[in-house]
Amino acid sequence: MSEHYYTEQPQTPSRLTEITATLRGKTYRFYTDTGVFSRRYVDRGTQVLVEAMEVPPAATVLDMGCGYGVIGIVAASLSPSSQVVMVDVNRRAVELAEMNVRRYQLRNVQVFQGDGFAPVQGMTFAAIYMNPPFRAGKQLVFQWYEAARSHLDPGGTLWVVVQKKQGAPSTERRLQQLFGAEHVVCVAREKGYHVFCSRKV
Repeated sequence: MSEHYYTEQPQTPSRLTEITATLRGKTYRFYTDTGVFSRRYVDRGTQVLVEAMEVPPAATVLDMGCGYGVIGIVAASLSPSSQVVMVDVNRRAVELAEMNVRRYQLRNVQVFQGDGFAPVQGMTFAAIYMNPPFRAGKQLVFQWYEAARSHLDPGGTLWVVVQKKQGAPSTERRLQQLFGAEHVVCVAREKGYHVFCSRKV
């Protein structure tokens, strides 16, 4: 069985590589490596989320479970006036994210290593973006949803992409319980992926 990407210190030997992806009409190159999520290409869920997400101007936003940094880097590029915080438990992923941030000379990004929301205790955000690690278990993912709500500013939004077969219906129900059904909208559906936007009131 291959090593789990949701681990603090990958044991697989490093094999640094580069991939290319076109996102929001711009071509990006990312460093990736073994032991991180979707290392050979930007996964479809992340692509769908990136194309759907809105980045508020002059705000602080969070890419939770950032991997090698795709969502946060696109967000920082789309809104240079915003501050982007990126967090991942995987040390190798965090190192890659930092390399990719440097590659694009982004001055409005901070990257933290740590489990879940622990590195951002006391911080709140105008938007949180999440492609949750369902392989780590639905219980963990639902804890992230609850923590995300407590880390949102009033009027802030949580953007989540979920594959239908991984539990889009159960995610939608949990988000409706947390935010209220009238404040949860499915903003995109593509190739089995759903993007939900939940607003904190």
